[in-house]
Amino acid sequence: MESTAFWKDRKVCVTGGDGFLGRHLQRTLRSRGASDIFVPKIEDYDLTNLDDVKRMLADAEPNVIIHLAAAVGGIGINRERPADFFYQNLMMGVPLMHQAYEQGVDKFVAIGTICAYPKFTPVPFKEENLWDGYPEETNAPYGLAKKMLLVQAQSYRQQYGYNAIFLLPVNLYGPGDNFNLQTSHVIPALIRKFIDAKESGKNEVTLWGDGTPTREFLYVEDAARGICMAAESYNDSEPVNLGSGMEISIKDLAELIAKLVGFKGEFVWDTDKPNGQPRRALDVSRAKQYFDFTAQMGFEEGLRNTINWYLEHKDQID
Repeated sequence: MESTAFWKDRKVCVTGGDGFLGRHLQRTLRSRGASDIFVPKIEDYDLTNLDDVKRMLADAEPNVIIHLAAAVGGIGINRERPADFFYQNLMMGVPLMHQAYEQGVDKFVAIGTICAYPKFTPVPFKEENLWDGYPEETNAPYGLAKKMLLVQAQSYRQQYGYNAIFLLPVNLYGPGDNFNLQTSHVIPALIRKFIDAKESGKNEVTLWGDGTPTREFLYVEDAARGICMAAESYNDSEPVNLGSGMEISIKDLAELIAKLVGFKGEFVWDTDKPNGQPRRALDVSRAKQYFDFTAQMGFEEGLRNTINWYLEHKDQID
Protein backbone atom coordinates (compact mmCIF):
# COMPACT_ATOMS: atom_id res chain seq x y z
CA MET A 1 0.00 0.00 0.00
CA GLU A 2 1.21 3.45 -0.86
CA SER A 3 3.09 5.28 1.87
CA THR A 4 2.27 8.93 2.30
CA ALA A 5 4.28 11.79 3.72
CA PHE A 6 1.28 12.91 5.78
CA TRP A 7 1.98 10.50 8.65
CA LYS A 8 5.71 11.17 8.90
CA ASP A 9 6.49 12.61 12.36
CA ARG A 10 2.78 12.75 13.22
CA LYS A 11 1.45 11.07 16.36
CA VAL A 12 -1.96 9.52 15.84
CA CYS A 13 -4.39 8.40 18.52
CA VAL A 14 -6.96 5.78 17.49
CA THR A 15 -9.78 5.40 20.03
CA GLY A 16 -11.38 2.00 19.71
CA GLY A 17 -8.18 0.88 18.05
CA ASP A 18 -8.41 -2.63 19.51
CA GLY A 19 -11.82 -3.19 17.95
CA PHE A 20 -12.72 -4.82 14.64
CA LEU A 21 -12.16 -1.75 12.45
CA GLY A 22 -9.43 -0.41 14.72
CA ARG A 23 -7.11 -3.38 14.29
CA HIS A 24 -7.36 -3.12 10.51
CA LEU A 25 -6.91 0.65 10.69
CA GLN A 26 -3.72 0.27 12.71
CA ARG A 27 -2.24 -1.99 10.03
CA THR A 28 -3.31 0.38 7.26
CA LEU A 29 -1.84 3.38 9.06
CA ARG A 30 1.50 1.61 9.44
CA SER A 31 1.49 0.61 5.79
CA ARG A 32 0.98 4.27 4.87
CA GLY A 33 3.88 5.51 6.98
CA ALA A 34 2.49 6.06 10.48
CA SER A 35 4.95 4.88 13.12
CA ASP A 36 3.64 6.53 16.30
CA ILE A 37 0.15 5.12 16.99
CA PHE A 38 -1.44 5.38 20.44
CA VAL A 39 -4.39 3.12 21.22
CA PRO A 40 -6.06 3.86 24.57
CA LYS A 41 -7.01 0.62 26.32
CA ILE A 42 -10.48 0.47 27.85
CA GLU A 43 -8.94 -0.80 31.12
CA ASP A 44 -6.76 2.32 31.33
CA TYR A 45 -9.08 5.06 30.11
CA ASP A 46 -12.84 5.42 30.45
CA LEU A 47 -13.57 7.81 27.59
CA THR A 48 -16.93 8.75 29.13
CA ASN A 49 -14.98 10.24 32.03
CA LEU A 50 -13.56 13.73 31.44
CA ASP A 51 -10.54 13.24 33.70
CA ASP A 52 -9.64 10.07 31.79
CA VAL A 53 -10.03 11.90 28.47
CA LYS A 54 -7.63 14.63 29.63
CA ARG A 55 -5.16 12.05 30.95
CA MET A 56 -5.34 10.08 27.71
CA LEU A 57 -4.58 13.18 25.64
CA ALA A 58 -1.68 14.08 27.93
CA ASP A 59 -0.28 10.56 27.52
CA ALA A 60 -0.81 10.33 23.76
CA GLU A 61 0.14 13.90 22.75
CA PRO A 62 -1.53 13.30 19.37
CA ASN A 63 -1.42 15.44 16.24
CA VAL A 64 -4.38 13.50 14.82
CA ILE A 65 -7.25 11.71 16.57
CA ILE A 66 -9.28 9.08 14.74
CA HIS A 67 -12.30 8.45 16.94
CA LEU A 68 -13.64 4.95 16.33
CA ALA A 69 -14.65 4.08 19.89
CA ALA A 70 -18.35 3.29 20.20
CA ALA A 71 -20.89 1.27 22.10
CA VAL A 72 -22.37 -0.59 19.15
CA GLY A 73 -24.22 -3.75 18.17
CA GLY A 74 -27.07 -5.20 16.17
CA ILE A 75 -30.80 -4.57 16.40
CA GLY A 76 -31.29 -6.78 19.46
CA ILE A 77 -28.87 -5.05 21.79
CA ASN A 78 -29.87 -1.62 20.45
CA ARG A 79 -33.43 -2.36 21.61
CA GLU A 80 -32.27 -3.62 25.01
CA ARG A 81 -29.86 -0.79 25.84
CA PRO A 82 -30.96 2.43 24.08
CA ALA A 83 -30.06 4.66 27.04
CA ASP A 84 -26.58 3.15 27.33
CA PHE A 85 -25.97 3.55 23.63
CA PHE A 86 -27.10 7.18 23.65
CA TYR A 87 -25.16 8.27 26.74
CA GLN A 88 -21.96 6.33 26.14
CA ASN A 89 -21.59 7.33 22.51
CA LEU A 90 -22.36 10.98 23.20
CA MET A 91 -19.99 11.18 26.17
CA MET A 92 -17.18 9.30 24.42
CA GLY A 93 -17.30 11.78 21.53
CA VAL A 94 -18.34 15.31 22.46
CA PRO A 95 -15.94 15.92 25.40
CA LEU A 96 -13.10 14.27 23.45
CA MET A 97 -13.48 16.59 20.47
CA HIS A 98 -13.75 19.60 22.78
CA GLN A 99 -10.59 18.64 24.65
CA ALA A 100 -8.79 17.94 21.37
CA TYR A 101 -9.64 21.45 20.21
CA GLU A 102 -8.64 23.03 23.53
CA GLN A 103 -5.33 21.15 23.65
CA GLY A 104 -4.34 21.96 20.08
CA VAL A 105 -4.72 18.55 18.39
CA ASP A 106 -4.31 19.39 14.69
CA LYS A 107 -7.08 17.20 13.26
CA PHE A 108 -10.04 15.20 14.54
CA VAL A 109 -11.52 12.45 12.39
CA ALA A 110 -14.97 11.52 13.74
CA ILE A 111 -16.41 8.20 12.60
CA GLY A 112 -20.19 8.34 12.49
CA THR A 113 -22.74 5.75 11.45
CA ILE A 114 -25.34 5.40 8.75
CA CYS A 115 -27.79 4.68 11.57
CA ALA A 116 -27.90 8.49 11.73
CA TYR A 117 -29.84 8.65 8.46
CA PRO A 118 -33.64 9.09 8.54
CA LYS A 119 -35.69 5.88 8.44
CA PHE A 120 -37.10 6.60 4.99
CA THR A 121 -34.11 8.26 3.34
CA PRO A 122 -34.32 8.08 -0.47
CA VAL A 123 -31.95 5.43 -1.83
CA PRO A 124 -29.09 5.85 -2.44
CA PHE A 125 -28.51 7.88 0.74
CA LYS A 126 -27.00 11.27 -0.04
CA GLU A 127 -25.25 13.20 2.70
CA GLU A 128 -27.58 16.18 2.22
CA ASN A 129 -30.52 13.97 3.34
CA LEU A 130 -29.10 13.41 6.84
CA TRP A 131 -31.52 15.85 8.48
CA ASP A 132 -34.67 15.00 6.54
CA GLY A 133 -36.32 12.90 9.26
CA TYR A 134 -35.94 10.77 12.39
CA PRO A 135 -33.70 7.66 12.27
CA GLU A 136 -35.05 4.11 12.33
CA GLU A 137 -36.34 3.63 15.88
CA THR A 138 -34.32 0.58 16.95
CA ASN A 139 -30.98 2.36 16.55
CA ALA A 140 -31.97 6.03 16.73
CA PRO A 141 -30.34 6.72 20.16
CA TYR A 142 -27.01 5.39 18.88
CA GLY A 143 -27.32 7.12 15.51
CA LEU A 144 -28.29 10.48 16.98
CA ALA A 145 -25.51 10.41 19.60
CA LYS A 146 -22.99 9.85 16.82
CA LYS A 147 -24.61 12.52 14.63
CA MET A 148 -23.96 15.12 17.32
CA LEU A 149 -20.27 14.81 16.42
CA LEU A 150 -21.16 16.17 12.97
CA VAL A 151 -22.92 19.15 14.58
CA GLN A 152 -19.92 19.66 16.85
CA ALA A 153 -17.37 19.35 14.03
CA GLN A 154 -19.21 21.86 11.87
CA SER A 155 -19.79 24.36 14.67
CA TYR A 156 -16.19 24.14 15.92
CA ARG A 157 -14.94 24.67 12.38
CA GLN A 158 -17.25 27.67 11.98
CA GLN A 159 -16.43 29.32 15.29
CA TYR A 160 -12.84 28.23 15.93
CA GLY A 161 -11.55 27.15 12.52
CA TYR A 162 -10.99 23.70 14.01
CA ASN A 163 -10.15 20.93 11.54
CA ALA A 164 -12.65 18.19 12.40
CA ILE A 165 -14.16 15.95 9.73
CA PHE A 166 -17.06 13.48 9.87
CA LEU A 167 -17.23 10.18 7.98
CA LEU A 168 -20.22 7.83 7.65
CA PRO A 169 -19.13 4.23 7.02
CA VAL A 170 -21.78 1.77 5.91
CA ASN A 171 -22.12 -1.68 7.55
CA LEU A 172 -18.65 -3.23 7.77
CA TYR A 173 -17.66 -6.88 7.49
CA GLY A 174 -14.48 -8.91 7.14
CA PRO A 175 -11.92 -11.04 8.98
CA GLY A 176 -11.92 -10.38 12.73
CA ASP A 177 -15.58 -9.34 12.88
CA ASN A 178 -17.71 -9.85 16.00
CA PHE A 179 -19.33 -13.29 15.82
CA ASN A 180 -21.10 -13.17 19.21
CA LEU A 181 -24.75 -13.80 18.33
CA GLN A 182 -25.97 -11.47 21.11
CA THR A 183 -24.16 -8.42 19.73
CA SER A 184 -23.10 -9.18 16.15
CA HIS A 185 -24.30 -7.59 12.94
CA VAL A 186 -25.99 -9.49 10.16
CA ILE A 187 -23.08 -10.96 8.14
CA PRO A 188 -21.17 -12.59 11.02
CA ALA A 189 -24.48 -13.70 12.56
CA LEU A 190 -25.54 -15.44 9.34
CA ILE A 191 -22.12 -17.02 8.85
CA ARG A 192 -22.12 -18.44 12.38
CA LYS A 193 -25.74 -19.64 12.25
CA PHE A 194 -25.29 -21.45 8.95
CA ILE A 195 -21.97 -23.04 9.86
CA ASP A 196 -23.30 -24.13 13.28
CA ALA A 197 -26.40 -25.59 11.63
CA LYS A 198 -24.39 -27.41 8.99
CA GLU A 199 -21.98 -28.89 11.52
CA SER A 200 -24.75 -30.01 13.89
CA GLY A 201 -26.91 -31.47 11.12
CA LYS A 202 -29.84 -29.07 11.49
CA ASN A 203 -31.99 -28.66 8.42
CA GLU A 204 -33.39 -25.21 9.21
CA VAL A 205 -32.17 -21.87 10.54
CA THR A 206 -34.33 -19.13 12.06
CA LEU A 207 -33.59 -15.62 10.80
CA TRP A 208 -34.87 -12.26 12.01
CA GLY A 209 -37.52 -10.30 10.10
CA ASP A 210 -38.87 -11.18 6.68
CA GLY A 211 -35.74 -10.85 4.52
CA THR A 212 -36.98 -7.85 2.51
CA PRO A 213 -34.74 -5.04 3.89
CA THR A 214 -31.67 -4.17 1.86
CA ARG A 215 -28.22 -3.36 3.10
CA GLU A 216 -24.88 -2.22 1.73
CA PHE A 217 -21.62 -3.61 3.05
CA LEU A 218 -18.05 -2.34 3.01
CA TYR A 219 -15.07 -4.64 3.50
CA VAL A 220 -13.19 -3.59 6.62
CA GLU A 221 -9.85 -3.11 4.83
CA ASP A 222 -11.53 -0.79 2.33
CA ALA A 223 -13.01 1.18 5.23
CA ALA A 224 -9.60 1.51 6.89
CA ARG A 225 -8.08 2.76 3.66
CA GLY A 226 -10.90 5.26 3.17
CA ILE A 227 -10.48 6.65 6.68
CA CYS A 228 -6.74 7.09 6.12
CA MET A 229 -7.30 8.84 2.78
CA ALA A 230 -9.78 11.24 4.38
CA ALA A 231 -7.44 11.94 7.28
CA GLU A 232 -4.63 12.70 4.85
CA SER A 233 -6.40 14.98 2.41
CA TYR A 234 -9.97 15.93 3.37
CA ASN A 235 -10.35 19.13 5.37
CA ASP A 236 -13.91 20.41 5.19
CA SER A 237 -17.22 20.53 7.03
CA GLU A 238 -19.44 18.32 4.85
CA PRO A 239 -20.10 14.75 6.04
CA VAL A 240 -18.86 12.03 3.69
CA ASN A 241 -20.27 8.53 3.14
CA LEU A 242 -17.86 5.59 2.98
CA GLY A 243 -19.40 2.67 1.15
CA SER A 244 -19.16 0.22 -1.71
CA GLY A 245 -22.11 1.41 -3.77
CA MET A 246 -23.81 -2.02 -3.76
CA GLU A 247 -27.19 -3.03 -2.32
CA ILE A 248 -28.43 -6.51 -1.43
CA SER A 249 -31.57 -7.79 0.32
CA ILE A 250 -31.18 -9.74 3.55
CA LYS A 251 -32.90 -12.68 1.82
CA ASP A 252 -30.38 -12.67 -1.04
CA LEU A 253 -27.54 -12.19 1.43
CA ALA A 254 -28.69 -15.21 3.46
CA GLU A 255 -28.93 -17.34 0.31
CA LEU A 256 -25.44 -16.27 -0.79
CA ILE A 257 -23.81 -16.98 2.58
CA ALA A 258 -25.63 -20.32 2.87
CA LYS A 259 -24.29 -21.29 -0.55
CA LEU A 260 -20.74 -20.24 0.34
CA VAL A 261 -20.69 -22.24 3.59
CA GLY A 262 -22.52 -25.23 2.10
CA PHE A 263 -25.72 -25.06 4.20
CA LYS A 264 -28.56 -26.64 2.21
CA GLY A 265 -31.39 -26.41 4.72
CA GLU A 266 -34.42 -24.14 5.01
CA PHE A 267 -34.77 -20.57 6.29
CA VAL A 268 -37.49 -19.79 8.84
CA TRP A 269 -38.19 -16.06 8.91
CA ASP A 270 -39.24 -14.86 12.39
CA THR A 271 -41.47 -11.94 11.40
CA ASP A 272 -42.10 -11.05 15.05
CA LYS A 273 -38.55 -9.71 15.06
CA PRO A 274 -37.89 -6.24 13.61
CA ASN A 275 -36.57 -5.68 10.12
CA GLY A 276 -34.74 -2.46 10.93
CA GLN A 277 -34.42 0.20 8.26
CA PRO A 278 -36.28 -0.83 5.05
CA ARG A 279 -33.46 0.01 2.63
CA ARG A 280 -29.88 1.08 3.16
CA ALA A 281 -27.46 1.95 0.37
CA LEU A 282 -25.19 4.95 -0.01
CA ASP A 283 -24.34 7.48 -2.65
CA VAL A 284 -20.54 7.19 -2.58
CA SER A 285 -19.72 9.93 -5.10
CA ARG A 286 -18.62 12.48 -2.51
CA ALA A 287 -15.79 10.27 -1.19
CA LYS A 288 -14.56 9.76 -4.76
CA GLN A 289 -14.77 13.47 -5.50
CA TYR A 290 -13.21 14.75 -2.27
CA PHE A 291 -10.41 12.25 -1.61
CA ASP A 292 -10.51 9.74 -4.48
CA PHE A 293 -11.81 6.79 -2.44
CA THR A 294 -13.56 3.84 -4.05
CA ALA A 295 -14.04 0.36 -2.57
CA GLN A 296 -11.88 -2.36 -4.11
CA MET A 297 -12.92 -5.69 -2.55
CA GLY A 298 -15.50 -7.75 -4.44
CA PHE A 299 -18.41 -8.78 -2.21
CA GLU A 300 -18.25 -12.54 -2.73
CA GLU A 301 -14.47 -12.58 -2.26
CA GLY A 302 -14.83 -10.52 0.91
CA LEU A 303 -17.45 -12.95 2.24
CA ARG A 304 -15.18 -15.92 1.51
CA ASN A 305 -12.34 -14.23 3.42
CA THR A 306 -14.67 -13.60 6.37
CA ILE A 307 -16.01 -17.18 6.36
CA ASN A 308 -12.49 -18.61 6.20
CA TRP A 309 -11.40 -16.42 9.13
CA TYR A 310 -14.34 -17.63 11.21
CA LEU A 311 -13.64 -21.29 10.40
CA GLU A 312 -10.02 -20.82 11.48
CA HIS A 313 -10.91 -19.04 14.75
CA LYS A 314 -14.34 -20.32 15.80
CA ASP A 315 -12.97 -22.55 18.54
CA GLN A 316 -11.71 -19.42 20.32
CA ILE A 317 -15.01 -17.51 19.98
CA ASP A 318 -17.66 -17.61 22.70
